[in-house]
Amino acid sequence: MVLIPLPRTPLDPDAPEARRWLQDELSEPEYSAAEPNAFDLAMQAVRDWVAGLFEGATGLPGPLLALLAVLVVVVLVVVGVLVFGLPRLRRRRRATAPLFDDDDRRDLETLRRAAAAAAASADWPLAIEERFRALVRGTVERELIRVHPGTTARGVADAASRPFPSSEAALHTAAADFDAVRYLGRPGSRERYDALTELEQRLAEATPERGTAPAGEVVR
Repeated sequence: MVLIPLPRTPLDPDAPEARRWLQDELSEPEYSAAEPNAFDLAMQAVRDWVAGLFEGATGLPGPLLALLAVLVVVVLVVVGVLVFGLPRLRRRRRATAPLFDDDDRRDLETLRRAAAAAAASADWPLAIEERFRALVRGTVERELIRVHPGTTARGVADAASRPFPSSEAALHTAAADFDAVRYLGRPGSRERYDALTELEQRLAEATPERGTAPAGEVVR
């Protein structure tokens, strides 16, 4: 039997051949998996930045350096919460609450425009209803009261009387006017609308009395 020798791969490749071998080797999956991702790079940048803060501070005792490192981390966490955490909490807390039982989520200015348009058309029932809704929305947006879909006009008046006790009688009169036009089919009048408008605007500009905490969820 005659053995035919197989060709051997040269062990001393030239530069192009060596570069091709290296590229083929680095294209293997295990090398790709070992590459740092974006999170790894970001954490490395943070570590380098913290290390740079203590560069040249090798004369400090080890426990003091550790304490300083902990303080730096705490400061970074607090700054992150203040910058990124609190706005989300505020937005969640100020999410628009529906008014009464019809899921009305219009903002204050929209309700004011709707009330003014109804008054311009002498539609006093609608004008009174929309102006009272504006009063409620303005008080809710200032976080002075809270409402839920089942909140009644009387409940709003009771709750709003806590930050504005001097307007308690006017608030209950406004609530009665709202109930009269919305549920009892009363015609309303310009006089009642004007009085409600004055109350809504006055409360919007008023400062809650000292010592009155924001009300909880109003009663039915």
